[in-house]
Amino acid sequence: MFGTVSGEIEVKAAASVVWEVYGTLEMAAVVEKGLAEIIQRIEVVEGDGSAGTVLNIVFQSGGFAFPSYKEKYIKVDNEKRVKEAEVVEGGYLEIGFNKYLVRFEVIEKDEESCITKATVEYDLKEDFADNASFVSIDTYMAIMNLVVNHVLVKSN
Repeated sequence: MFGTVSGEIEVKAAASVVWEVYGTLEMAAVVEKGLAEIIQRIEVVEGDGSAGTVLNIVFQSGGFAFPSYKEKYIKVDNEKRVKEAEVVEGGYLEIGFNKYLVRFEVIEKDEESCITKATVEYDLKEDFADNASFVSIDTYMAIMNLVVNHVLVKSN
């Protein structure tokens, strides 16, 4: 069973400034701090934030459906301002997903504003169809809002 969910936010900041967070490991630090009630820690297993980087996301006890998972940045395109991260170990893969990928895009509107978009693409084994309820754009909307607030505070 394949599926996709997405959401977007308009940001009153230049796309290049917003991408400075999305396109680097700064995003992981912003998420770890901003979602501390859910995420215990985000560890860089390998890499520098470019394609190939692997992160271990560890959740607070009882804070999520599984204790942790590892994701790998499979694409970090600084020209198109697109980052894709796919779960490569644990987490969603343990509850019936063949694939769980998150894409963040920063789309320039004009010199002083942009749109950030998050898309989740997943492939779920038919036997685990009920677990589609674990797929939600809400967490990624919260992440985009954290990044927006971080950028706006940093800019002032």
